[in-house]
Amino acid sequence: MRFIHTSDWQLGKPFGRATDDARAALSEARLDAIDTLAAAARKESATTILVAGDVFDSPEPGDRVYRQALTRMAGASDMRWVLVPGNHDPARADGLWSRLVGEAPSSVVVLLKPEPFDLGDGAWVLPAPLQYKRSTEDPTAWFDHAETPPGAKRIGLAHGSIRDFGSSNSTSNLIAVDRAQRAGLHYLALGDWHARLAIDSLTHYSGTPEPDDFGRDVTGVALRVDISGDRPDVTDLPIGKYHWAREEHSLSALDDLDAVLTGLAPGIERRNLVARLKFSGLLSLAERVALRDRLEGEFAHDIRWLDLNLDDLFARPTDADLADIDSNGVLRAAAELLQAKAGEDSPDGKRAAAALERLYVEQKRSERLEQG
Repeated sequence: MRFIHTSDWQLGKPFGRATDDARAALSEARLDAIDTLAAAARKESATTILVAGDVFDSPEPGDRVYRQALTRMAGASDMRWVLVPGNHDPARADGLWSRLVGEAPSSVVVLLKPEPFDLGDGAWVLPAPLQYKRSTEDPTAWFDHAETPPGAKRIGLAHGSIRDFGSSNSTSNLIAVDRAQRAGLHYLALGDWHARLAIDSLTHYSGTPEPDDFGRDVTGVALRVDISGDRPDVTDLPIGKYHWAREEHSLSALDDLDAVLTGLAPGIERRNLVARLKFSGLLSLAERVALRDRLEGEFAHDIRWLDLNLDDLFARPTDADLADIDSNGVLRAAAELLQAKAGEDSPDGKRAAAALERLYVEQKRSERLEQG
C-alpha cells in the first residue's frame, strides 16, 4: 500500500505583508501545488493522496479559491483525494465542507465523521476531523478502540500538535505522542506543523507543500509512504515552487553587499526566491543610500518578494556627505542639526537619521534634475 501524505495547503492564505503582485503569485502557487502533488503521485505509482487538514486557510476561502481547488482535484481524477478539516477550516454545520461534500466528484473523499474508512487493498483510514478551531480533547483518542478487519493496515489521519511548537494555541487539539503505538497504527499522518518533522518511525508531519514563512528547516515537500513492510518507508518529495530565505548581516562597507547577495540561496532561481534580509552596521550616508537603492531598485525586482529591514544599519555622514547636501547654506545647517540628533539612541534619533537620509536623497535628486 503506497500513498502520498500532505497537509496544510491553506488555500487562500492572504500573505498580508507582501506586495500585491507577490501576494497574487504566492497564493496561486498554493493552488498549483495541487497539480504538482498529482504529478508526484503518478511518478511514485501512488493513487491515493491523504490531506491531513487545513486544506483552506479559513472556513470561507472565497469562491475562486474554492472552485480552483475543487476543479484541480477533479481534473486529477486518476487520484483519490482524502481530506479532513483542520483548525483553520473546521467542519462547521452547513458550511464549506457540507458544500464540498455535495459538489465533489467521487475521486474527492471528505471524511467528516470519526469512523474508519476503507481505502481498499486492506488499508483503512482512521480520520480525526476537527469540528472546532480549538478543542481541549485529543481528536485521535477514538483510534485506540476503532474496529477494523483483522490484519488491516491502519492509517491515522489527524491535525493537531504533539509537541509545544511555541504557539500560543499549543494546548489545543493536542495528540498523544504515543498514539500510533496505542492504536496499533501502521502510520499516523499529521498536519498542523508547517515544516517536515518525524516524531518517530510511525508518526510524521508532512509540512506544507508550498512554503509560506521564513525559518522552517524543511518545507515545501510531501511524503511518499509505503506501508507494505513492518515499518513505513517514508520519502520526502519536493513540491514547493518558492524558496524562503531569511538572513541577517553586519556591514562595514557597501562592497560587503556583493558577497551577501552572491551567497544568498545558492542554486535557487532569483524569480523563485522570497527573502527577508536584515542589515546592521555603520556606513557613510552615501553608502547607505546607495545600498537601499540597489536592494529596493534592483534586487527586489529580481526576486519574488524582498522583506527588507535596515533599522539597525546606521549612517555616519562624512564631510563629503554633508558637502553634497549643501556647502554653506541653510540645508547644511539643518543637516548638521539632524546629524547631532541622529546620534541619540531614541525614537527621535531614528527619526532624525531617516530625515537626514531623505534630505540627502532629495538633494541628489534635485541635482540630477538640474543637470538633466
